Amino acid sequence: MLNFDEARFIRIQSGALALAGSLDSLIGDLLDGGAKNIFFLGAGGAGVLMQPAAQLINRNADFPAYLENAAEMMAVGSSNLGAGSIVVVPSLSGTTKEAVEVVEFAKTRGAVTIALVGHDDTPVARAADHTFVNFAADDTSSESFYLQSLVLALSILRRRGEFAEYDETLAELDLLPALLVEAKRSFEDRAAALAESTKEVGYHIFTGAGEAWTEAWYFATCILEEMQWVRTRPVHASDFFHGTLELVEKGVSVFLLKGEDASRPLADRVESFAPTVTDSLTVIDSAEFELPGVSDRVRGLISHIVLATVLERYSAHLEIARDHPLTTRRYYRRLDY
Repeated sequence: MLNFDEARFIRIQSGALALAGSLDSLIGDLLDGGAKNIFFLGAGGAGVLMQPAAQLINRNADFPAYLENAAEMMAVGSSNLGAGSIVVVPSLSGTTKEAVEVVEFAKTRGAVTIALVGHDDTPVARAADHTFVNFAADDTSSESFYLQSLVLALSILRRRGEFAEYDETLAELDLLPALLVEAKRSFEDRAAALAESTKEVGYHIFTGAGEAWTEAWYFATCILEEMQWVRTRPVHASDFFHGTLELVEKGVSVFLLKGEDASRPLADRVESFAPTVTDSLTVIDSAEFELPGVSDRVRGLISHIVLATVLERYSAHLEIARDHPLTTRRYYRRLDY
């Protein structure tokens, strides 16, 4: 596969899953100590990647989970943040300005802070009450953060007696790193062809629902906009029909990401409509990829992870097709803003 190190990828994703035991132990201690809610407070893409975990908790437990933008939280505050709050702050570099500041912000309000970082001995890692480190880089961080936040969420459900299949689920998740490599391999040719056919496209609409919506937003914003300078319009599949559909016409590129959770009918609706007005619909469906040993129940928890891993193959080919390295920036971490 193009510019891909299989051993490195498996090592990183296995490292994310290896944190499950220590995360579960900490969550158990915090819940026993009276924790009453959890906040996921990240900045940019790392913060968005926490959305499936927050939704999983809210939809399956009587334990409030809040997904908030770190900068806005510090600007407006929350009456729910304080003693008894668990605050999770993801930051790949460990140096993101808002992440550093929100850790201190949460601590001054009595919350217990947990950092998920890719690098130890960094400002975020040092500031948090509890730090979990799993090295990753931009091409592997999505899956790593998705997996870390997933096992953390499952731990909350388990410790509260709301998820009886915890051990079985972790056993299936342990199969995932190697299975994701095979998913990448099966998508490689399509990724190359897709990169070639879209290299001149200057505008895409990205949509999805449920877990797939998180990945649609992330890929459109953090990969295509930030790393490729391609204009996108990320929109949730349920909102697609409340404004965005009027922008769709022949030649307009629509990317639909489909997952395997209960929100799938929302994506089906877009898939039925879009071809009636545009000749440029791309559907990437997590259900298309074989994951031997992974049950339907667990597949419903990891659609976003599968989508992230195959879209990485698309971005790897796209930077070559467009002669635009994914590391090129004009402003991000280049200017003081």
